[in-house]
Amino acid sequence: MDQEKLTPELEAVYVISVAATLSGMHPQTLRIYERRGLIEPYRTPGGTRRYSAADLERLSLIQELTGQGINIEGVKRIMELEAENRELHDETRRLRRRLKVAQEAAITATEALERTRRRLRRGEILVRSDVLRFPDNI
Repeated sequence: MDQEKLTPELEAVYVISVAATLSGMHPQTLRIYERRGLIEPYRTPGGTRRYSAADLERLSLIQELTGQGINIEGVKRIMELEAENRELHDETRRLRRRLKVAQEAAITATEALERTRRRLRRGEILVRSDVLRFPDNI
């Protein structure tokens, strides 16, 4: 059964205090990361921050990178590059699928043309030369 993608309000279930506890960070740290553009929690119509499991994974990555001595701007750039890399991989996958379809169509058309040429050579297809012209080397 295909799973439908959940909307942000259904995915984002953790309030800031719970997200902070689960990520091992202080709530103020989460606010700082949001101000710096590292994380973008869902906001309820009332303005309350709600964090999803994906947000918690992102916080874990931020924690890992800062633990390695990378500053916030470096972390932000790394995350931007990773997102760009994912987009490029997705586009490459889409283009490869389109190429495969085009190659299959070209093979099918080439095979049909070759079958027609064989039938013409065997005289199975009669063509009026005044209506349709074919190259002499068929």
